[in-house]
Formats: sequence, structure tokens, C-alpha cells
Amino acid sequence: MADLRIKVAKDKAKLVKALRAGEGSTGLFHTYVDVMVFAAALGAKRGKYIPVSEASKKDPDPIPQEHFVSKGHDQTINLLAVNHTKEPKILSSDEELERKRIEIFESYANGGLEIIQEALRGSVDYTKQLLLLLLTLKSYDLSNDLDIGFL
Repeated sequence: MADLRIKVAKDKAKLVKALRAGEGSTGLFHTYVDVMVFAAALGAKRGKYIPVSEASKKDPDPIPQEHFVSKGHDQTINLLAVNHTKEPKILSSDEELERKRIEIFESYANGGLEIIQEALRGSVDYTKQLLLLLLTLKSYDLSNDLDIGFL
């Protein structure tokens, strides 16, 4: 496996940093990996696919793919890729296809981060706003008889 890294869009870097719990932050997520996986799932759920045009180079740095693998989120990356392409061969160990899977994941994460950014605009308490966002998504699913779970 090549040393692949998942990029965070430069215009979303401050948001990703704010969503991660840590010094000076009231974020909800323990790691940048957790933020990106949540955002990618949200982006996929809402069909928001925005390719990363310019990546953040510092804080957060591009995240090594190994961090996702160690937390079991490589399966999320793979599922999003298969769902997006409708081609199981995207799961091949070919390096070009690995890069394509990462690109798909980054694009859904970027789309999800845009949704989160809009939901948090003007908000001080990110916890309450994210909970409201999740409840809105759940209500929408229930009203359409399409309850497909978490997001």
C-alpha cells in the first residue's frame, strides 16, 4: 500500500480543527479521522460531492490513510467508493484505484463539511447545532419512510 493521505480542503481546515476535541476547542470528535468519517457519511447521505480543489497543508495536515485503517474506517472509504462508482472493481489493490477511492472519500467529506459549516454558521455551541442537524436528518428520513439509520 502506498503512503496515501486524505486531504482536508483548505477552506474547511478551521472547521475541522474546531470539530476536534482538544486544547482550546469544544469539538465533539476525538480525532481528525472521526471528523472526516462523519463528514463523508453526511456528504454521501445528502448527495453532496465536492472535490477538494486546494488542500490544507498545515493543521490539519493531510491524514495518513493508515490512521483510517487502524480505526477500521477503511471499510467506510471502500463502501463509499463502491456506492459512488457502482463498480466493485474499484476495490482492487491497484494504486490508481486506491487513489480514486481516497478522492471519492475526500469529496464526500468536503461536501459533508460544507453542510456542517452551513448548519453551524453563527453558532457558539456546536454540540447543540450538530444534534439539531442529526435530528433534522432523522425526521426527514422518517417522514419519507426511508429510515436508513444513523445519517
